[in-house]
Amino acid sequence: MHPRFRRSHHHSLLGPNHRHFNKPNLVLIHGYGGDAKWQFMYQVRPLAKSFNLYIPDLMFFGKSYTTRTERSEEFQAKCVVEGLNGLGVKKCSMFAISYGGFVGYRMAEMFPEMVEKVVILSSGVGCSKEQKEEQLKKIGRDPVELLIPAKPEDLHVLVNLSIYKYNPFKWAPDYFLQEFIDMISRSYLKEKQELVKHLLADHTDCIWPILTQETLLIWGDKDRVFPLMFGHQLQRHLGPRAKLEVIKNTGHAANIESPDSVNALIRAFILQKTMEINGSI
Repeated sequence: MHPRFRRSHHHSLLGPNHRHFNKPNLVLIHGYGGDAKWQFMYQVRPLAKSFNLYIPDLMFFGKSYTTRTERSEEFQAKCVVEGLNGLGVKKCSMFAISYGGFVGYRMAEMFPEMVEKVVILSSGVGCSKEQKEEQLKKIGRDPVELLIPAKPEDLHVLVNLSIYKYNPFKWAPDYFLQEFIDMISRSYLKEKQELVKHLLADHTDCIWPILTQETLLIWGDKDRVFPLMFGHQLQRHLGPRAKLEVIKNTGHAANIESPDSVNALIRAFILQKTMEINGSI
């Protein structure tokens, strides 16, 4: 690796205080709408009982940044792997949500010797340009404005779109919401906007290969950001090595709305083989 590549980055990546060698490694890759700490608040404690957790902030989220100009999901994937290598992680499974699903998919494709199992929650991986455009029309908002809220009403729109059953911010005062927005989304604003634009751009040469890893797709049946048909489409693309689990009465942010179901599915899927080896099944 070129030394300039290292110096131009700052990785914010949480790892376990004490790595347990009898536990598998699990990397959690967040989506838009905040950093890892906020998005995985309902996953960390329950999953830490079963896994050594590694939780990176993607570039331009949390305290992660780079002076380089790449904005692709492949670049984000390389940055995550570089951070994991720095912590001595040789093998891991991953759980990736929404935008993180694009990054995680590329990571599994580019580093198959490292990534053992893949869990993707509610992501638009593999959807065509036409599907992206149609979905944006349905949502009816500028995706840059939506994904990077500037004021409380933007945050309400994003939360209402992402969560089916309730709005956790419904009764929160505007000054509190504004502080929350300033904390999660106003740093590296230009760079975050460029990431969204890259994701939505027409990459006609962009082919999503079939992953070699066993893959679990988790979807809320009421997802309005990436509707369930995207889940079925991705499962068909991946073929018999992938299975799709649908959580009822749940929207896009299933990790926040139905965390017990999501955590149980992750645990069962990743530990299955490990438990078989240990003779526990």
